[in-house]
Amino acid sequence: MASDPLYIAKVPPEWVDYNGHLRDAYYGLICSYATDALMDQIGLDAAGRARTHGSLFTLESHIHYLHEVKLGAEVQVQLQVLGWDAKRLHIFLQLQLPGRAEPVAVAVAVCEQMLLHVDIRGPRSAAFPADVLARVQGIAAAHRTLPVPALVGKVMQLPGARSTS
Repeated sequence: MASDPLYIAKVPPEWVDYNGHLRDAYYGLICSYATDALMDQIGLDAAGRARTHGSLFTLESHIHYLHEVKLGAEVQVQLQVLGWDAKRLHIFLQLQLPGRAEPVAVAVAVCEQMLLHVDIRGPRSAAFPADVLARVQGIAAAHRTLPVPALVGKVMQLPGARSTS
């Protein structure tokens, strides 16, 4: 994963459930805000969206919940760009709790997403503007040597279960 957090959130009381844990929906919210931070980095911030009429839409998202997160915890999100093309971006977000007893920050959740660049005037899919694509390519190049995380592309199924189709 990249060394600088893409996004940081502190868990407020309204995000915590009856077990004292971060509610599952808020993992998704944290990932959504991290994606907004990525949009800012690649030039699709508010000014960029106004200029280009472009935005990112989430096509697919898979979250794996790995460890509990409690009230007041600071969650840091790390980004890895797994792939891109003219219109799409495949990313992996790792939510970490810095300062844990382990030698390195342990992932509390991971989220794999497929994002699509959209011309919001349609709306319809559209190629990234050249300056945005250049930023995407720069981030992707910096992540090229990172190993593919084990949970990328993981299929949800019960062991030995039969297909329902």
